[in-house]
Amino acid sequence: MAAPLLSAALCGLRGGRAFGTAAALCKRAAPLGPMPNEDIDVSKLETLEKYRSFARYFKLAEKESKKPHWWKSYRQYTSPQPEPKINISLPRIRQSRAEEVEERKKVLKENHQSTEMERAARHRTALIPLAEVRAEWERTSGPFHKQRLAERSGIFRDLFKGATFTPRVALRVEYSQEEEDIVPVYYGNIVTPSEASSPPAVSYEADKGSLWTLLLTNPDGHLRETDSEYLHWLVTNIPGNNIKLGKEICHYFPPFPAMGTGYHRFIFLLFKQDHPIDFSEDVRPTPCHSLKMRTFSTFEFYRKHEDAMTPAGLAFFQCQWDSSVTWVFHQLLNMREPVFEFVRPPVYHPPQVKFPRQQPLRYLDRYRDTQEPTYGIY
Repeated sequence: MAAPLLSAALCGLRGGRAFGTAAALCKRAAPLGPMPNEDIDVSKLETLEKYRSFARYFKLAEKESKKPHWWKSYRQYTSPQPEPKINISLPRIRQSRAEEVEERKKVLKENHQSTEMERAARHRTALIPLAEVRAEWERTSGPFHKQRLAERSGIFRDLFKGATFTPRVALRVEYSQEEEDIVPVYYGNIVTPSEASSPPAVSYEADKGSLWTLLLTNPDGHLRETDSEYLHWLVTNIPGNNIKLGKEICHYFPPFPAMGTGYHRFIFLLFKQDHPIDFSEDVRPTPCHSLKMRTFSTFEFYRKHEDAMTPAGLAFFQCQWDSSVTWVFHQLLNMREPVFEFVRPPVYHPPQVKFPRQQPLRYLDRYRDTQEPTYGIY
């Protein structure tokens, strides 16, 4: 009697739980929208359109795949597209395609008619005017190249909370040394603190009557707040490209990256103003040797004046500690110099085995209690 009762109990278990699970799996909800190829009548496949070339079919399939759908593919789930960023740059004055082609044809025609150029090319003595090539690059591809470098360096992420802009105005920054050497600032090159101890020479092309704002900030050097910056230089209401005639809201302060903190980014930003702006709330005393008063936020500064100014130029360099930073902390900031070091965790060794097999001869050196030398192996 035990076997039939056991089999009946198992059948009841299957009839209860297993049947309920199967019923739950078979119950399907209605789709959230139309499924692909839902309108195709399977019984009349002969009436469907036939493609005689794969190129036409591929073109239509690609066009169909770009249409918005209510579902997401596996690739869209695994690698979603980044959200579009807000563009806060100056409007682009773009030349029409017909004018570009006409100008290019004109240059080609002049080159073909030039006997001197033809003779120099034949004798391999033709020289390329690098200054003209540089100017052409600055006008066409340069702004987008600088924008990509700034994106990779995280400048837009840290200063503008993800908003981006194209630096359409070429900003040239040069530090001069006592030996009449010039240290230029490009887009991520290395400049030492001793080379950047004095204000640089800044130049750019500006229309007559225009107003500008120049800003130098360090988003990596704040000693107390992670998301804050240190303001190193701020000049506002600059008429044209004459920096000396502008209003210096905050005087220039040399870089002071602390020892052990690696490379810091020092970013020059150039804003174009629509009209004169009152920056009385952003004025710092002169001299300003207080880190608390130099605490700054580019994002808040731009939000405050975004209706009257637009970012137009960009240049930045990287900087790490050298001996001049000690003088800045002691003499200018009047404080002890902070030094950061990486604390390495102790070396991990597995528990000691009483009878080690297939281990080197100096296996026991790992577990010494004394500081005796181990001959540089462990």
